[in-house]
Amino acid sequence: MVENRPAATLLSHLVLVLGVLIVAFPVYITFVASTQTAEQIVQNVPMSLAPGDNMLKSYEFALLGGQNESGAKTAPVSRMLWVSLVTALVISVGKIVISMLSAFAIVYFRFPFRNLVFWMIFVTLMLPVEVRILPTYKVVADLGMLNTYAGLTIPLIASATATFLFRQFFLTVPDELVEAARIDGAGPMRFFKDVLLPLSSTSIAALFVIQFIYGWNQYLWPLLVTTSEDMYPVVMGIKRMITGGDAATEWNAVMATAILAMLPPALVVMLMQKWFVKGLVDTEK
Repeated sequence: MVENRPAATLLSHLVLVLGVLIVAFPVYITFVASTQTAEQIVQNVPMSLAPGDNMLKSYEFALLGGQNESGAKTAPVSRMLWVSLVTALVISVGKIVISMLSAFAIVYFRFPFRNLVFWMIFVTLMLPVEVRILPTYKVVADLGMLNTYAGLTIPLIASATATFLFRQFFLTVPDELVEAARIDGAGPMRFFKDVLLPLSSTSIAALFVIQFIYGWNQYLWPLLVTTSEDMYPVVMGIKRMITGGDAATEWNAVMATAILAMLPPALVVMLMQKWFVKGLVDTEK
């Protein structure tokens, strides 16, 4: 029986509200800054916490690009959002497909040294990205994949973590299902498509959310493999918009870009929240 203690309930709610305010306040400041002019942001110290009347112009300037007051041209953020969306989708879908197939092969196929193969995949988790980033860049450059979607995505679609998670889940599938599929004349890929895929739907949804955000937030790898503004993801675009030296930074456009960059990951999390939570906590998937 759960005791009803109003004081403890009130305290827990206060802690939750405080946590929400701490997280949401910087986002609100970003939104307010995106609705004001660059002069209002710089000259008014502290900045007004009330939304301004420059919202449409700020977002139009960010999305379509143009010349700022210092005469420098800025790239359209709409193109950067598209690059980030394609990159995130290819990385997330590619990681799930490759990880499911590799886990399926390791669990259901009998071949020599299959456990050794799995542990070789798993050991790659111990290698930080910085250790293998230069050899990977050399391969991508030699194959002519700089400034391409292939160069942005293919080196990032292998995932030892997802392979491990799918392997552990496949090991919990009853052997009776395998025998029943074999008696019905189903081949390996038919069993994979008709049995394992439906059973793995919640795990796939949870991993898709995680990998989509991972792909969307990529910065270091695109910084190396892209030199053309047409292939900049939005995270790189935000950094490029913050000028240095004597050039004036259009902070309203920077903040508008930051808000636009938050929307797709937030939308994915909200739309798939139910499946995401179920995939992480539900034991009967």
